[in-house]
Amino acid sequence: MGFLKRLGALFGGEDENADVIWLYVRCQRCGSVVRVRADCRYDLNPDETGTGYTLVKEIMDDRCYQLMRAEIHLDENMRIDAQEISGGTFITQDEYEKAKAG
Repeated sequence: MGFLKRLGALFGGEDENADVIWLYVRCQRCGSVVRVRADCRYDLNPDETGTGYTLVKEIMDDRCYQLMRAEIHLDENMRIDAQEISGGTFITQDEYEKAKAG
């Protein structure tokens, strides 16, 4: 069964893995919501102090194609210390799901 799980993950299956951070954002221009997957194994960079990580993601919505830039600072335990975004706002997973449903 493990083989089938791995095969499913290769073809777009979402895994609830500790190595993944989901970002939910709303475009400041058109209000479109976007969900972005960040892989902690590849998308994180050690910060200058050596005590945490920085994640930088450029995000584009599918309505007005505005480019949003998110910068997130995490501590050594992968908890978010600070986050900022230009061109949009961070939203919760619930807000994202409500916007997609309605």
